[in-house]
Amino acid sequence: MRLYLASTSPARLALLRAAGIEPIVVPSHVDETAAVIAAEAEHGPLSADAMVQLLARLKAEAVRGTLDGEPIDGFIFGGDSAFELDGGIHGKPHTPDAARARWLAQRGRTGHLHSGHWLIDHRDGIENRAVGRTAVAAVTFADVTDEEIDAYVATGEPLEVAGAFTIDSLGGPFITRVEGDPSTVVGLSLATLRDLVRELGVDWPALWNKIR
Repeated sequence: MRLYLASTSPARLALLRAAGIEPIVVPSHVDETAAVIAAEAEHGPLSADAMVQLLARLKAEAVRGTLDGEPIDGFIFGGDSAFELDGGIHGKPHTPDAARARWLAQRGRTGHLHSGHWLIDHRDGIENRAVGRTAVAAVTFADVTDEEIDAYVATGEPLEVAGAFTIDSLGGPFITRVEGDPSTVVGLSLATLRDLVRELGVDWPALWNKIR
């Protein structure tokens, strides 16, 4: 059973590899901003859960069909993450100023990382059915100093990750507590993905192809 990862996230790829899965990476090229704007124009403001689930689904659906002229045969996974603090929904900050402002607001506090999951059963080159679910983890930050924030932002790491932080790299020491599945904070909940795989009638070990 092959898993196709509709994402270029290094964190999601590393997480799956550590769990014994070497996915086939297929970039989805979804315009996330345009998709959210269109959805909110039709339905009104999206909750964090609704937003990450929408984008996870669109990413998975964007790579349906064929890859290099061959039918996709396996499961297609799309994921998306966003961080919620004080009712505000935060994706990637992209700029140093935005990342620094995020950290000044969230240090010493607790927010929630929302991770959307969408899994398409595309066995035998046919879209059979799809399932999805969100996972949420509460993240509590240390009361980091201004100097620590500036040094972290200067590394560039927080610019391209949801919430402007990581748990599995340089940002890890700045997180004091996680309530929920820790892998949710990395970019996908392995426990949730396993549930979806089983919902489609496959046992999780069937995806193992990278066992050391």
